Amino acid sequence: MTQGQDPRQAAGKAGALAGIKVLDLSRILGGPLCGQILGDHGADVLKVEPPQGDDTRTWGPPFNKDGVASYYFGLNRNKRIQFLDLSAREGQRRVRELMAQADVVVENFKAGTMEKWGIGYEQLRHEFPHLVWCRVTGFGTDGPLGALPGYDAAIQAMAGLMSINGDADGDPLRVGLPVVDMVTGMNAAIGVLLALHERAKSGQGQLVDAALYDSGLSLLHPHAANWFMSGKVPGRTGNAHPNIYPYDVIHTGGAPIFLAVGNDRQFALLCDYIGQGALAQDARFATAGQRSVNRHELKPLLTQAFADRDGQELADALMAIGVPAAPVLDVAQALRHPHTAHREMVVAMDGGYQGLGAPVKLSRTPASYRLAPLSEGQDFLPD
Repeated sequence: MTQGQDPRQAAGKAGALAGIKVLDLSRILGGPLCGQILGDHGADVLKVEPPQGDDTRTWGPPFNKDGVASYYFGLNRNKRIQFLDLSAREGQRRVRELMAQADVVVENFKAGTMEKWGIGYEQLRHEFPHLVWCRVTGFGTDGPLGALPGYDAAIQAMAGLMSINGDADGDPLRVGLPVVDMVTGMNAAIGVLLALHERAKSGQGQLVDAALYDSGLSLLHPHAANWFMSGKVPGRTGNAHPNIYPYDVIHTGGAPIFLAVGNDRQFALLCDYIGQGALAQDARFATAGQRSVNRHELKPLLTQAFADRDGQELADALMAIGVPAAPVLDVAQALRHPHTAHREMVVAMDGGYQGLGAPVKLSRTPASYRLAPLSEGQDFLPD
């Protein structure tokens, strides 16, 4: 964002979704991430928070100088914020005014809450037939678990993700980031785009139903595919892939590296480079299937061959000859990597804001970063 630029002018900057008005009534993660994705690509996003603010304002430390947590900053860029009490008549009146102008509504209230206030989808869809209404829930609104609240870690447990994450001899392990919430937010954004595309032909909005439970189950590849075919319940394999080997962390004389060898040609290149060409001819390791079956014999041989090598140098050299490999970096190292800068995956804005960049790159209408979190706004911008 240019120094001194009027936020109202900045918010009108062209993007793939320029002209689309999004009313973001959501809190926490899945809904706000959906709103941020749409905002990054040019939509005019108005976020309505309760008088006390989105809960994630308190999810710290760290906090900024005004006491707002970094967690909130990661999900609420390219939005303008206002506070409304939707349980009060005035808040309901105002949100209906905004719905009349909006193209998209994003909400993740507990099932029945907006209906209790008289502003639910079924109550308003005939009044606002143009609206694409995106509802993010834990389990959907019906069925055995319908209307129950859903939380990322609980869904990771119920959807089987924890059962296949962690060391083989360890306990089930939560993925170390809110993967279900984030994928649900991405799926919600995809659903909104699909509905907007269809609306261009029909003129009609529709309900986009994005449930954490569904998104959690959708992440089970290849474990679900393996179970469908074999009937064998997948277990934990640590860092190793259940179907491919070597696809695992291997220790070196320096930092560990991750090998992602997906075919016989790559394995032969690896063996030649480390001076172990005979391994590629060994019947135990000559084919992808045999390497997977005999992984417990192969891993110590690779570890021994890597023992005197520097991990970073080895990974760079293997990548250069076409063997997928990578050093295991920490978060700071990853965010400071030269390629991270090249891909514009860290962005900075006036006022000290830093955040992750948009991962989808469009050649003519790229994402833009116009409004830092906590920007205020009451109305949609004029067309």
